[in-house]
This record gives sequence, C-alpha cells and structure tokens, in this order.
Amino acid sequence: MQGFIINVTRVKDEDLIVSILSQSGLETLYRFYGARHGSINIGFLIDYETQSSQKVSIKRLRDVVHIGFRWIHDFRLLRMWQDFVKLFYPHLRDTYELESFYFELLLNASKRWGEQNPKRVAIESYIRLLEYEGRLHTEKECFLCNEPIEESKVSLIRAFLPTHSRCAHTYSFSKESLHELYTKKSSLFLNDDEIERMWYLLLEGL
Repeated sequence: MQGFIINVTRVKDEDLIVSILSQSGLETLYRFYGARHGSINIGFLIDYETQSSQKVSIKRLRDVVHIGFRWIHDFRLLRMWQDFVKLFYPHLRDTYELESFYFELLLNASKRWGEQNPKRVAIESYIRLLEYEGRLHTEKECFLCNEPIEESKVSLIRAFLPTHSRCAHTYSFSKESLHELYTKKSSLFLNDDEIERMWYLLLEGL
C-alpha cells in the first residue's frame, strides 16, 4: 500500500504515531522506535504494510519503503512541499470516509512540484480541492457584508472567500484572472505577487 505521511506525533521512547493519506482513506498507525524502518517525515510518499498489535490499540506501521521524488534533495522545494502537505491533516482528521481524490491530488502535485513553480502547483491543486468539496465561491458576493462585488477587483480571505477590498483591506485580484483560475485551474494569468499572496492565504488552512 502507498500513502503520503501528513502528520507525525512523537510519543514515549520516541515511538511515533503516523497519519497516512492513501487511496483508501486516512490511517493512523503506530511505529516503534526500535524496529527496523525506513525514513519517516511529513510529505514523504511511502510504501508500507500494517500489522495488528496487542501492545497498542492501533495498527502498527511496518516494512516502510520511501518512494523518492526527483526534487527531494532540494531543501527549498521540500520545505514548501511539507508546508503544503501538513495542511491536509487538520482538514481531514475528523472525516470518517475519504475517496481517493485527496491522495490523487497530492500525487499529481508531487509530479509537477519540481517542474513548475511549486506555489502555482499548490494553488491550482487547492482550487481543485475547493471545487471538489463544493467550497469554490465563483459568485462575486462579499463574504463579509453579503453585498455584490461590482468593482473590477476582488479581495480574498482564508479559503479564498471573496470580499470587497474596502471590507477586507487586503490585496485584491482582477476578476478576469480569478475566472481563469477557477474555470481552467490555471494560474497563468496571475503574476508572481498575486501568487505569493495566494500562497500565504493557503497556508492559513484548507
């Protein structure tokens, strides 16, 4: 089985509780420190097996094999990847049933991460996530005052919710650029400053 490590929690004697996002959903597994094992870190894609244990109430993580990315040794890319991936744990941890969408989303992003601007990859992936979850607000109504946004520019807050610039007092984006992003899942019409602003919004949480 393969999955992305989206959270790691240290427990007694440096054992770990590891949350893994796979095609079949989110698993929480126990990894013993003394056992022979592969690398464990947030963002890593691993091949693994699980085993029931009498010592703990959750299954044991075993036979871990790290599946590397071509860009994995680029610290800048790895750090941004980990910042992106760790957003998924608080977003998904209370969800009982997950389809393969989230695993496939991360898998697709990981393949593009070293070939394109990673922040653009993350933003385009996030738009797909918002659309999948029914949270992509394409209508131009201010989230803060509930009035229509008639200006040519739109401000965004966490979860890319649209607002008037006068209401949010934040960076604004052209409606045309957002339309291209929302409909074509392409950040081509956003400049680097706009991408940087969206990246920091994304880091506030999914």
